[in-house]
Amino acid sequence: MTTHATGTFAFANWDESTVGEAGDGLKLARATVTNSFSGTLEAERTTCEYAITYFTDKTGVCAGYELVTGTLGGRTGSFVFVQHGAFGEDGKIHCSLEVVPGSGTGELAGLTGKGGFVAMTGQSTTPYSFEYDLG
Repeated sequence: MTTHATGTFAFANWDESTVGEAGDGLKLARATVTNSFSGTLEAERTTCEYAITYFTDKTGVCAGYELVTGTLGGRTGSFVFVQHGAFGEDGKIHCSLEVVPGSGTGELAGLTGKGGFVAMTGQSTTPYSFEYDLG
């Protein structure tokens, strides 16, 4: 049975460093991020690693993995989200979320799911939504 999850998350920490630059704004960076989720997904402190390609100071794409430990729909365990995003001059970050198959532990074993979020640069919290199934 597929269930709809909604709520918000907040960046607790964002530690970014440049990996390489090619000029004209093109650069590679990585970021270690800590988030906290509330709503259907409750996770006090996640761990996320992003690889970021900047085309300019305000445009680019990113991909990352986020280890989530907490409760989802009242069930406790851990799983990993894979994320793919893009950001533009308008300050919006569009990102997809997908549960990495086989990553669910505890009461979240067998978890599958997909969704996403749209964040705004400078916004303290961001709404998320995803559909999930516990098989």
